Amino acid sequence: MKVTVLGASGRAGSEITRELATRGHTVTAVARKPEAIPTGAGITAVKGDASDASALADLIRGSDAVISALHFDVPAATLLSALKSAGVPRLLVTGGAASLEVAPGVRLIDTPEFPEEWKVFAMGGIAFLDALRAETDIDWTFFSPAAVIEETPRLGTFRTGTDQLIVDDKGESHIGFSDYAIAMVDELEQPKHSRARFTAAY
Repeated sequence: MKVTVLGASGRAGSEITRELATRGHTVTAVARKPEAIPTGAGITAVKGDASDASALADLIRGSDAVISALHFDVPAATLLSALKSAGVPRLLVTGGAASLEVAPGVRLIDTPEFPEEWKVFAMGGIAFLDALRAETDIDWTFFSPAAVIEETPRLGTFRTGTDQLIVDDKGESHIGFSDYAIAMVDELEQPKHSRARFTAAY
């Protein structure tokens, strides 16, 4: 497929870009600092600012899908407008874990343990997901990671779910960036969560 990755210089975006290229996809990797984007066969690094919907539409035109690994300061409306203008049918989003449920009706962000300083960013992710849930034209997927996503060795095994936080037998929720990228590209290639959210953790 022809795939555009937004935020391709970040930790999640870099791993997703590498995973796509490893599997033979043609990747347009977009970032404000293209020199930080991974290099390799099948990867074209492009300087771009996703906050401008019109300019973004020009960058993504001809893609089969867009994967966003952007921070939530770029609203869903901007990305959706760009995809519609460019005629790109699919959007996969690196989401947040804050809105995952830890008990019926109780989100991770609602727990006393959730750090106060993370809440502003987390609420951006929740608003983004809410906006996607109102979207009916673009085939979107919001991929929430585990509570902790970190630099760990690639394992190639993990569990997936939908709206509930996945924890291990110690009650912890972790995933590495490289395994998160595997799950994202798996979803791209074999869609199982059309217009839905999913999650993954060890």
